[in-house]
Amino acid sequence: MSDVAVLVVDDDFMVARIHTQFVERTPGFRVVGVASTGAAALDDVARLRPDLVLLDVHLPDMTGIEVLRRLRAGGDDVGVLVVTAAREADTVRAAAAGGAVHYLVKPFDYDDLRVRLESFRTAFLALSGSSAPGQDDIDAVFGAAAPAPAATLPKGLSPETADAVETALREAGELSAAECADVVGISRVSARRYLEHFVARGVVVVRLQYGGGGRPERRFRSV
Repeated sequence: MSDVAVLVVDDDFMVARIHTQFVERTPGFRVVGVASTGAAALDDVARLRPDLVLLDVHLPDMTGIEVLRRLRAGGDDVGVLVVTAAREADTVRAAAAGGAVHYLVKPFDYDDLRVRLESFRTAFLALSGSSAPGQDDIDAVFGAAAPAPAATLPKGLSPETADAVETALREAGELSAAECADVVGISRVSARRYLEHFVARGVVVVRLQYGGGGRPERRFRSV
């Protein structure tokens, strides 16, 4: 099965380099190009035909939203994952209206991007093998919110513990993996696995809390 081809678009070469490393660290993905302007991004999409574009909003010649609009106006339905520090409501709405598959606000760490990449790949592959996909494949593309059955939990995760983690998160409002582990009575590593699984399903969101030195703390809450 071929990898998802990704074009990275960011005018900061250091940021573009980090995003490239994040993408290539994720199984099933490969970076086919890097662009630093909107015009270069449009040219590279036409020339390289990527499956997914990691698109910054703040570019020197035009906004990422304008790039997205030009792609759609030209009939190009390439996947677009907006990766930006911009969090204005109008920008978010414009990205959604343009068919962006996800909108990820900087700063973020690898896992934040990974779960969105994997979500895109699931939807992308759902339609790649058949001209008449089944309902499950269609749901994967449209992100249907039907509850996942217990059998779909990743190996090593139990339905009972998953329910306990969901209940703890719902009652607390927001928890770190360590706090969740204490409430449920499991290890921090196990709690993190359940929480990241819920993030990948789209029923839990994560934010980074900065304070003091060291890495920021990941805080989880139900959607």
